[in-house]
Amino acid sequence: MRCVGLFGVVLAGVLFARAACGEDWPRWRGPRGDGTWVAPKLPAKWPAGGLKTVWKQLVGGGYAGITVADGRVYTLDLEKPIPPGPKGKDAPAPADQPDGFERVLCFDAATGKPIWSHRYPVKYGTLGGYANGPRTQPTYHDDKLFTLGAVGHLFCFDAKAGTILWTHDTVAEFGAKVPEWGFAGSPVVDGEKVFAHIAAEKNGCVMAFDRTSGKELWRSLSDPGGYCTPVVIHPKSGRQLVLWTPQNVHGLDPETGRSLWKVAYKVTYGVSIAPPVFRDDVLFVTGYWEGSKAIRLGPKPTAAGVIWTDPKTLRGLMAQPLYRDGHLYAIDKDYGLTCVELATGKKVWDDDNQLTPRGRNPHASIVWVNDSDRALALNAAGELVLCRLGPKGYQEESRTKAVNGRVWGHPAFADRFLFAKTDGAEAWQTAGPHELVCVELVPER
Repeated sequence: MRCVGLFGVVLAGVLFARAACGEDWPRWRGPRGDGTWVAPKLPAKWPAGGLKTVWKQLVGGGYAGITVADGRVYTLDLEKPIPPGPKGKDAPAPADQPDGFERVLCFDAATGKPIWSHRYPVKYGTLGGYANGPRTQPTYHDDKLFTLGAVGHLFCFDAKAGTILWTHDTVAEFGAKVPEWGFAGSPVVDGEKVFAHIAAEKNGCVMAFDRTSGKELWRSLSDPGGYCTPVVIHPKSGRQLVLWTPQNVHGLDPETGRSLWKVAYKVTYGVSIAPPVFRDDVLFVTGYWEGSKAIRLGPKPTAAGVIWTDPKTLRGLMAQPLYRDGHLYAIDKDYGLTCVELATGKKVWDDDNQLTPRGRNPHASIVWVNDSDRALALNAAGELVLCRLGPKGYQEESRTKAVNGRVWGHPAFADRFLFAKTDGAEAWQTAGPHELVCVELVPER
């Protein structure tokens, strides 16, 4: 199943494959954290009979993303909650009884066979009516796996053996305040550091830990916690750590946590979710209620200023936008997939909700396929769409039902396969069990 060796060329700083297999998917939004994937040659259209499901496993609830590295698949879930009170009665559960058990799961990528798991009790409460499981994606780096649960349990595992190398209960140890819908920002590895967006007490909206020992290195910002995964960017003035909170967009020195700049962006209900995108000296961020902002970073690390805003026609939620050749592609809550010019904010087109069904919370995870205008999208209905995106419009090539259920959690694309997990999506659809599936994109040669 697994390809050995990847022959390719370097184009614009990215390796693009000339092989029958694609890259692994070791972190949030793929190998580079920007929704790009070095992929095998995909068909012009999906087979008439649909794609082959190679294996499936029953898992618990939650919206956790999927990570694939070195022949293994990693994710998180919530083991079926313990029924409250005595059987058959509506008495409340005892105060010391957990609501369920979060689990970190590891499977063999070829067969789906479970390899290891770790479970720990959690008290969720309601989590805004979405108390069905963890939200983040595991981060794989140098044979280690980093995870953050919905109520603040931060772990570093030996990725092969599943043994705990270090851990923090961020609520108990650091006074982290769980946001209304639970922690959703994935851990980010940067050199010898791990960043976590956890809203700790004493100016700890974001914290840095030594990735080997777990020792706290620094904490920064007094903002409340949001749901956004931190992003490391590389402007001309030097590396920065960017964090979008419910009140501001911040640029920090990743070595010390020192604030470099901030731009006010207070959002309704604190839903700072989709990670910002940085290209062409411009940082772009989009939200469900207040819309989009584009921030130009200047020649000095402290230089940042808003160049345009769009509060009406570009209002994203969970899906990180894509960028290519001066244009952004983001899902607006009313108009669907929308193309705008990054430099000006000028709207070029929208797809009138073709890619993913219109609803209260429209969503699709979109990934560029190599250095082309072709993209893969898994929408909220579990449909896998092959399409082309460019300034001239949305061109759909093929779609098929790949996952039998609703999907909000981000999938993984690795080797020749799609790895995805049903999650119920909306609050009234969260009853499990759910399925983790491996779907073949390209037949083995």
